Amino acid sequence: MASSEVDQKYLGEFAKHVRDDNPLLSSMLYKVLGLSVMLAKKLVKARRLRKLDTTRDTPSLQLYHHIIWQSREGLVMLEQYVLPMVANFRELKVLAFKLQASFYHIYVLFHNQPRVNQLAIPTFQPPPGLSATPLMNGAALAGGSGKGTIPMKNGGPVGGQLPPGLTPVSVPKPTASFLLPAIDYIPTANFAFAQTSKMAESLLPGSHPLRLSVKMEYAAFLYDCVKDYDASRRLARQAIADVYRTEEGIGDEEFEDAKELVAVLGRMTKRGLASTPGSTSGFGSSSTPQSRSTPRRSAGVTPAVPSPGMNNPI
Repeated sequence: MASSEVDQKYLGEFAKHVRDDNPLLSSMLYKVLGLSVMLAKKLVKARRLRKLDTTRDTPSLQLYHHIIWQSREGLVMLEQYVLPMVANFRELKVLAFKLQASFYHIYVLFHNQPRVNQLAIPTFQPPPGLSATPLMNGAALAGGSGKGTIPMKNGGPVGGQLPPGLTPVSVPKPTASFLLPAIDYIPTANFAFAQTSKMAESLLPGSHPLRLSVKMEYAAFLYDCVKDYDASRRLARQAIADVYRTEEGIGDEEFEDAKELVAVLGRMTKRGLASTPGSTSGFGSSSTPQSRSTPRRSAGVTPAVPSPGMNNPI
């Protein structure tokens, strides 16, 4: 997400690199970096929480509000200050658009309507025909300015006055609606990820850590939010295949970052598939018996495994 260590490292490098030529861009990148570091801790903490209780003001509810607020502020900084100034860059352009998609990803996880998982804050969906406008002395129903009356044929209080002791009624709003409207952000996030993925493919080699970071989060988004499990695994496999097909060389540090991302993508290719011994679902020759948790058998060599009759518990 916006808290990826690879993204944070490149943010710091780009902010330092453009400091002399473009101080404004550099300062905004540093601000996005600082926000990303703070947001990372909150995202990890939120992932460990159980189902959110919105019936009372709790530290967990405040944590979710902080996540939504910081994501909104980061998105504003990106769209208003960073994105207009990165057209002439290559890696920074991909990173900026990837961060934009990441913030929308957070919207989907924590504030989408309808919810995609138990992490999101529950929101109230008014029944069809029910307005969220407070009913003040029948004004909302009569379409007047507070002194209107409800037609007798529709029933209701005569003269537009509420019965004694009945307070004005208003439809409850989502708990975080003061920060962000509760709508469906999946189409926006999906479009942002698809656009960034194509941009990364055209500007960066297959083994570049930023390109792998884009593919990894896009695959996670497809799995967790869109619920398109096959597309998620297919995207992860394609990203790994692009790494092995690339001909450009990379430095030692980039190699270490790429190696970690490829390992995560490798696990994502098997996400949601049966992992029991003997399972053959999934990827043909790369099925479970030849996975990393099971020793490879070479012709003529006795593997170091338990004695016959004992099954591998992994």
